[in-house]
Amino acid sequence: MPQNEHIELAQKRFGKRLNHDEKKRKKEAREVHKRANFAQKALGLKGKLFAKKRHAEKALMKKTIAMHEERDNKHKAEDGAPQNALPAYLLEREQIDRAKVLSNTIKQKRKEKAGKWEVPLPQVRPMAEDEMFKVLKTGKRMKKSWKRMITKVTFVGGNFTRKPPKYERFIRPTGLRMKKAHVTHPELKATFCLDIIGVKKNPNGVMYSTLGVITKGTIIEVNVSELGLVTPGGKVVWGKYAQVTNNPENDGCINAVLLV
Repeated sequence: MPQNEHIELAQKRFGKRLNHDEKKRKKEAREVHKRANFAQKALGLKGKLFAKKRHAEKALMKKTIAMHEERDNKHKAEDGAPQNALPAYLLEREQIDRAKVLSNTIKQKRKEKAGKWEVPLPQVRPMAEDEMFKVLKTGKRMKKSWKRMITKVTFVGGNFTRKPPKYERFIRPTGLRMKKAHVTHPELKATFCLDIIGVKKNPNGVMYSTLGVITKGTIIEVNVSELGLVTPGGKVVWGKYAQVTNNPENDGCINAVLLV
């Protein structure tokens, strides 16, 4: 084992502390104030270099935000011919078409990079840890309580193998594992039973996304090859994102809406 990987090894064997994510979040929140404090106190060359670095970061951030904002631009219709039939009183007017700045494919790729989508359910009820996990007592005298059983629906890949029970911290019951979802296409107004490829983002936190927990509002990736969708270049689309719209643990199935 490499000398510097003892922390990762310990995390794999025994998991992280229960308050690890909360401490990490607080540390990140404090970082902003620390940086502002330093920026006010830094003098001379150090201050100039820091200001230059921050200026570059802010410019990049503004550029990224502007890139992800969907804007419409008005321009004259290229041929001047109306797209649809027009009444007589509108025939004299200059034709204006409303067009998107970027094509949908490029937009989707950029949104995926930023982790930002326009979703049917923009806000969902946050879930407490007690609701998501059930504490399991272990050990000879049942005194140890570091194991957790997930009480929600989960997705695990086809080649998933459980850890040895002694080292498994998060237990995903087989009865609550699902591999298919009922996905509705909003434009076709039809529902298809599709295979799940993976869990992209759970609104309750990164830990739930990595564990593959599926709750209301989760973004999942589904296999849409059987729908016959193609890109403008003519390639077949086989993976697309969808948002879960129901509570799968109550209904016994996953209902989702495709993000197009």
